Amino acid sequence: MSKINYTFKNQELLERALTHSSKSEKNYERLEFLGDGILDFVVGEYLFRHCSEDEGQLTVLRSHFVSESNLCKIFDMLELEKDVILGKSYHGQISKAIKGDIVEAVIAAIYLDSNLDTAAAFIEKTLNLSDFKNIKNDNYKSQLQELVQANFKCKMQYDTQPKDNGFISSFYMDEDKIASGKGQSKIEAEQEAARKAIKKLFLIKDKQ
Repeated sequence: MSKINYTFKNQELLERALTHSSKSEKNYERLEFLGDGILDFVVGEYLFRHCSEDEGQLTVLRSHFVSESNLCKIFDMLELEKDVILGKSYHGQISKAIKGDIVEAVIAAIYLDSNLDTAAAFIEKTLNLSDFKNIKNDNYKSQLQELVQANFKCKMQYDTQPKDNGFISSFYMDEDKIASGKGQSKIEAEQEAARKAIKKLFLIKDKQ
């Protein structure tokens, strides 16, 4: 069995949290919806109480903890893959999206089986929220994508062109140019554009 470290009174809740739609109509999807909201709230409240950063940085930190990539790591850490219930029509490896959804479904299952305090304690320990001071994410493109997807409904794209022995990149949301950045390589220019876009969109101040 996985390393969830919680004993369910109602085992059917755990089974449903681990069941994919390819197997049954009684699957994790509704639980995932609830778990997503619980996760956002618990992480947001924890950071509000323990972190003195401004709103923009709090948004970035919360985005890190609730991101698909981080939830995938939690899924693997809990060794959930061997317990996921898939139908015969599902082929291939379990996707990152499904991994993240199942973690959120498990959170909802714990909440329904107990209470919010128990679910919050599980989230705080499992996601290691107390480590927020050590989080450093220099992949601004990835960070920006997660933030925009969580807070806006729009198309995102970069327009990157050679200029002055380097590159200049502009980041767009739909038709609106949000920020531009320069770099010696295409990747550097896009990372700089993403960094500036994060500061502008989420009002993050430079550290003195």
